Amino acid sequence: MILFIFEGDEREPRLYRTLERLYFPKENDNIICSFGNNIYNLYNELLEYGGDGDIVSVMRERLADKGDSTLDGIRSSDISEIFLFFDYDFQNSQLSLEEINQRVEEMLTLFADETDNGKLYINYPMIESIRYTKELPDAAYVNYVVCRKDCRNFKQLACDFSDYDSLDYILFKDGEIPTKEKYIKVKDNWQYLKQMNVCKANLLITGQNMMPTEKDIINQQAIFNNQRLKYVDSEESVAILNSFPIFIYEYMK
Repeated sequence: MILFIFEGDEREPRLYRTLERLYFPKENDNIICSFGNNIYNLYNELLEYGGDGDIVSVMRERLADKGDSTLDGIRSSDISEIFLFFDYDFQNSQLSLEEINQRVEEMLTLFADETDNGKLYINYPMIESIRYTKELPDAAYVNYVVCRKDCRNFKQLACDFSDYDSLDYILFKDGEIPTKEKYIKVKDNWQYLKQMNVCKANLLITGQNMMPTEKDIINQQAIFNNQRLKYVDSEESVAILNSFPIFIYEYMK
């Protein structure tokens, strides 16, 4: 049983459900749920639990308070793998940049293994980075950067910048039975996004704009460290990256 925990309750689950149809077996017992707040609130809630990383207990209680029974009766021992998807959101006005980076560092350390506490994937600057592209494949994607102050309006920036009016180019609607043509087109677009984001992450880490020679080169800690080194600390900006294509690359054999 695999548990997927998303920051938001709309965009991320919709993207996941398409990925599930494309890449996961038809018969699976994956569980998805949404935290409904940012990574910095998750950090605070974990501290209230003693900081031990028991994300299943945190989520079970949080969902139960909202009348959601998704995790009722589910224990940590029932889960084989846990994946968390959250936004960097370094425009957060309630925290200093130093505090933001310190908390992300701690969270990446705590959630570094999907078979233990869970594995955390970070979107830079947020989930809407999936839309920040011209027509796929976009060779210029490797150069896209956004500064911290502009991230306050990044959702609109991504919408205005994109060559696509909606997410239909990478989504199946719930209940939709796509034509063969659409199925192939959506899968091709995810393959483009995978290559674009993985190559960009590899450039960030190794200086080489190509698919990495080994999968473990593209890890979340290395991405974060190099975002800080090359963009965040010196320019208060980030290289735009989305975690879903990187997850596909890492997880799929």
